[in-house]
Order: sequence, then C-alpha cells, then structure tokens
Amino acid sequence: MPDALLIERRDDRVVATLNRPAVRNAIDQGMIDELHALCEELESEPRILILIGADGVFASGADIGQLRDRTAEDARRGINSTAFRRVRALPMPVIAAVDGYALGGGAELAYAADIRIATPRVRFGNPETGLGIIAAAGATWRLPEIVGHARAGELLLTGRIVDADEALSWGLVTSLHEPDDLLAAAHRLADRIAANGARATELTKRALLAPADQHPAIELEVQAELFDSAEKHRRMTAFLERRTHRDDVRKTNP
Repeated sequence: MPDALLIERRDDRVVATLNRPAVRNAIDQGMIDELHALCEELESEPRILILIGADGVFASGADIGQLRDRTAEDARRGINSTAFRRVRALPMPVIAAVDGYALGGGAELAYAADIRIATPRVRFGNPETGLGIIAAAGATWRLPEIVGHARAGELLLTGRIVDADEALSWGLVTSLHEPDDLLAAAHRLADRIAANGARATELTKRALLAPADQHPAIELEVQAELFDSAEKHRRMTAFLERRTHRDDVRKTNP
C-alpha cells in the first residue's frame, strides 16, 4: 500500500503531501499514524512544515468508511484531534497550501496550520452535522479564533461551503495563487521564515499559541532568552554594518 503521506525533506523544511487521491485524500488511520511519525521527527529536529494535497484536492474529510464504525470510546480517544493538536504545537511554523476541497477533517487539519494559502478553486466546509456528528477535531475552537465566533457558528451549524473569495475576505486564508504556483508560493513563505532567526521564530510561535493569561509574561521571558543570544548580537551587528555601509555610499554619491 502506498504511503498516505509523501515526504520531501530539506535542511530547513519538510513538504508533506496528503496522498490518497483515489478517495480525494480522505484522512484515515494510516494517514494519522504517518502524521504522528512526522510530528515526532519535527519535534526532535524542528523545521518548517508545508502541508499540501495530491491531485488538486487538500483533503475531502475523514474516511467515512472508518468513521462510521467508530464507537464512543474512539470519540473519546480523539484520534484526529490528537494528531492535529500535535501538528499545531510543532516548534516551527506550519503552512497549509490548500487546493480544491478541504472538508470536515481536511478543513480541521488546515485550521491547525499557522498560515493557510489557497487557490481560487478552494472550498472549505464542515458538513459534520449533516452526518449526525460534530466537527470535533478542532473546528469548534480554532475556527472562531480565525474568522470570529459569528462566522464560525454559521459555518459549523449550517455546514455550508466557503469559496475562495469568502475565505480570503474572512481571513481564513491569507492569499490566493493559481494551482500551478501554489507549492512555489508556500516555498516563498518558507524562504522568508527560514531567513529569520530560527530560535526567534520558534519563540514567536510559542508566544502566539500561549493563552491570554500568560501574556505579557511569556513575551518578556522569551525576549530575555533572545537578548542574551549570540544570534541576536550577530544579526544586529550585521544590520548596523549594512546601514553604515549604505550611509557611506550615500555620502560618496549624493
């Protein structure tokens, strides 16, 4: 059986392609197991993660064949929820590059990313109530954080589908790109992130994910660590030297 995730590893990033095209990349137990293995790798060796789907679809949802047979005890185990929380908590940023359908569990995996970009043909939705269940892998609390409580409530209670223009206007995605440029656009974002200080990036993400009652103390603590770092000194020294050089050039060529 082919891997449910196709993994491309680079020094500063990993691209994981959801790869069950015959079922529009529906998320089954095998894909969840592979997500856990990938998270374990990225927890021990932090790198940027790009998530994308094969064949013009991000993920059509959880595998209904498996979902139908799950029991109350399975629900309490949080099979998908646990994996998506782990994705969200990865040390370095996660970019979801979303094309086509991102429905149900597929949408919830995209919500777990730090940054979402998409194509004009993207379709987001959580139709779980139509199947007699709820969106229980993060949508009821992540989606309000992203688009606001009223909009999240409308989507989750009606199950309607959001198109690309609405997703962009609501801030569900930050930019739209043609399908052939989607992965390249994700790499451009990753390039910008990778050009920054890695530890500063990790600590920025940590502060972003911290609950409100931890602020402002968490900013002060992580800033204290960074202020004493060799990386801060090196980067600021380089900045000052570049500025001095530019000033010298202007004086020479007024």
